[in-house]
Amino acid sequence: MSTLALAVRDSSTMLRRNLLHARRYPSLTLNLLLTPIMLLLLFVYIFGDVMSSGLGEGGGDRSAYLAYLVPGLLLMTIGSTTIGTAVSVSTDMSEGIIARFRTMAIHRGSVLIGHVVGSVIQSIASVVLVGAVAVAIGFRSTDATALEWLAAFGLLVLFALALTWIAVGMGLVSPNAEAASNNAMPLILLPLLSSAFVPVEGMPGWFRPIAEYQPFTPAIETLRGLLLGTEIGNNGWIAVAWCLGLAVLGYFWAAAKFNSDPK
Repeated sequence: MSTLALAVRDSSTMLRRNLLHARRYPSLTLNLLLTPIMLLLLFVYIFGDVMSSGLGEGGGDRSAYLAYLVPGLLLMTIGSTTIGTAVSVSTDMSEGIIARFRTMAIHRGSVLIGHVVGSVIQSIASVVLVGAVAVAIGFRSTDATALEWLAAFGLLVLFALALTWIAVGMGLVSPNAEAASNNAMPLILLPLLSSAFVPVEGMPGWFRPIAEYQPFTPAIETLRGLLLGTEIGNNGWIAVAWCLGLAVLGYFWAAAKFNSDPK
């Protein structure tokens, strides 16, 4: 069997393993998924009218803020889901299953590939679920064309891939699952410091650079533009650059750490 065929076969096996784990033990994924759903319901139904007024759409109608909020929460959902990846990788490393895999005739990189592909699939499934909740409470994207929907989906997948590789690296450097969960917390905290909830223009001057120069804000503005027909500007290229940079950084970080461990 060729090296490529072996890699594909073993990666598929590891992918099935990770998806089976997610199906048999869904509590971690569900707990992480509750955070963006609860924030969605909280901000729409508690703060929605006031925030819509602040956006210049007039009071008494929370739909404007719902439309503004959803793109950011979709990307926050990806960040939340990838925390489970960091925990899963750390658990595999600390419980000795990786050492056992290394004694078997399997492709070395298939273990990480299985985690990454499985996490991306779970992230997109989580995004679909949060999106369904948003639609159920009134979110609509009537101005987006088929091409813009396709571009939005591509951005979500690329963003999920980038954060997943970073999460895998965090899991590999963590001594246990609890440490992995703590190390990956910035993946949830960064959206709170972005334009997900309020426009950057409305933030204090000293705080704006924190919101502007991070990966979530350009990705959120790009997704918001694709779904709602607002201006994207150069955010699209910046978001893609962030995603590619994080994916490459996470890949080499994870590969170096994984290969440096004793056999």
